[in-house]
Amino acid sequence: MKLLALDTSSEGCSAALSLDGRVTERFELAPRGHTRLLMPMIRELLAAESMAPAALDALAFACGPGSFTGLRIATGVVQGLAYGLERPVVPVSSLAAVAAEAIMRYELAEGAGVAVAFDARMGEVYWGCYRNVGGLPELLADERVCPPDAVTLPDGVTGWLGAGSGWAFSEQMPPEVVSRVTTVDDGLVPRAAFVARLAVRDYARGRSVPAAEAQPVYLRDEVAWKKLPGR
Repeated sequence: MKLLALDTSSEGCSAALSLDGRVTERFELAPRGHTRLLMPMIRELLAAESMAPAALDALAFACGPGSFTGLRIATGVVQGLAYGLERPVVPVSSLAAVAAEAIMRYELAEGAGVAVAFDARMGEVYWGCYRNVGGLPELLADERVCPPDAVTLPDGVTGWLGAGSGWAFSEQMPPEVVSRVTTVDDGLVPRAAFVARLAVRDYARGRSVPAAEAQPVYLRDEVAWKKLPGR
C-alpha cells in the first residue's frame, strides 16, 4: 500500500508517505506558509524514495475541522493530484489525527479515551471523543462544534486524556468532564503522519472517495462573515 497524506488544517503544514506501513513525514509549523511549503514537501518525500506519483495507490488529507483557508489548500491539492493520477482519496478527521498521535505519544492502554478539542473561535470548540482500539482511535460520538461549557464525555470509558488547543478553555468546561481527564496536552496539532496511519486503515474499510467527493468538513453550518464598508 503506497499512500500520500496531506495536512494543512491548522498552523502546522505537513505531508507524509506511507509505504507498506513505513511512514516518512515532512512537517513545519508555519501558520502562513502552507501554500509555499506543501508542494515542495510532496516532491521531497517522493524523491527520497525515487518514486513517481503514478506509483501511489491512494491519497489522503485531513479534511477538518480546522482553519477555513488551510482546509481549502489541502483539499485543492489532493483533488488536483487525485484527478490527474485517477486515484481515490481518503478523507481523515483532523480531530482523529490528533487522537492518533496522543495514543502513540502517551502509550495509552487499549480502550482508553482521548477527548480532542480545537479552538473554533467565536467562543466555541471543535470536539471529538475517541477510544483506543488496536493503537488507533475509534470515534465514540459525532464530532461537533459547541461552547466549551457544553462538551460531554461518553460513559463507559475510563482513563481519559485531553488533547488539542481547545483545552486552553478547560476552565470553562463542565467540572464533570475536567475531573475525568487525567492528562492534558494542548500543544498537539494535526500531522500528516497520523493522517496516513488512519487513512491506511480506512482505505482497507472501503472509506475512500473519488476526487470530486473529497471535500472539507467545517462542522459549522453557518459562518458569520462581516462585510467590509463599501463592498
